[in-house]
Amino acid sequence: MGKGMRAGKKPGGGGQANMQKQMQQVQAMQRRMEEMQEEINKMETTATAGGGAVSITVNGEKMITAIQIKPEVVDPEDVEMLQDLIMVAANEAIRQMEEIANGEMNKLTGGLQLPGMM
Repeated sequence: MGKGMRAGKKPGGGGQANMQKQMQQVQAMQRRMEEMQEEINKMETTATAGGGAVSITVNGEKMITAIQIKPEVVDPEDVEMLQDLIMVAANEAIRQMEEIANGEMNKLTGGLQLPGMM
């Protein structure tokens, strides 16, 4: 018999129960993450550009849900400026939503980086 082993005891006894408990914990974490993702999908954030001339709202699924453009920024002679303002506001709104989503998931995972999440 090996050192430290007692008669009648199997090495690693309870390993199956421990593995089952870990699987249950992983499944519970997965359910909480799915619930959190559903909550994130319902969230919205709005970003502006040009001092509020252009405003874009994005939801948790990173889909644009609203665009507001002040009439005074619409200049047929300078379409490029309007395009730039829209692009800046859209990119900022998406960046903000990613930050919000990552923050919410980090609350759940404690900062643990999980592949395929977010």
